[in-house]
Amino acid sequence: MNNFEPKIVGFLCNWCSYAGADKAGTAQSIYPPNVNIIKVMCSGRVDPQFIMKAFEKGADGVIILACHPGDCHYKEGNFRAIQRHQLLLKLLGQLGIEKERCRFDYVSAGESERFVLIIKDMVSIIKELGPIKRSS
Repeated sequence: MNNFEPKIVGFLCNWCSYAGADKAGTAQSIYPPNVNIIKVMCSGRVDPQFIMKAFEKGADGVIILACHPGDCHYKEGNFRAIQRHQLLLKLLGQLGIEKERCRFDYVSAGESERFVLIIKDMVSIIKELGPIKRSS
């Protein structure tokens, strides 16, 4: 399992988190390449079905990155995303998927270092958990 490289899907809001990731790229920050980023206009638009589909298609982990509370371009989208994430964690638990595999966090446009730290942390956690045990 030492060679295990997790596949992680990241849903990043356009206005803050994606801009933070872009800034990390522009700064040539070094972080693991394990995350496939999907830009969404708002974290509030991330449907729980998107997360379930990511796991179904082989993701070992999912990250939802939103604007900080009070900074949402759409006023309340990130609050909706928090509520959905809490419900999603319960569902994942019932399916035998560890809650650590689905992370919700905040990254603003100016927080490229925070973005890098979150990615490194998530990759480390998923490596420790190992691949999801999938039924055939």
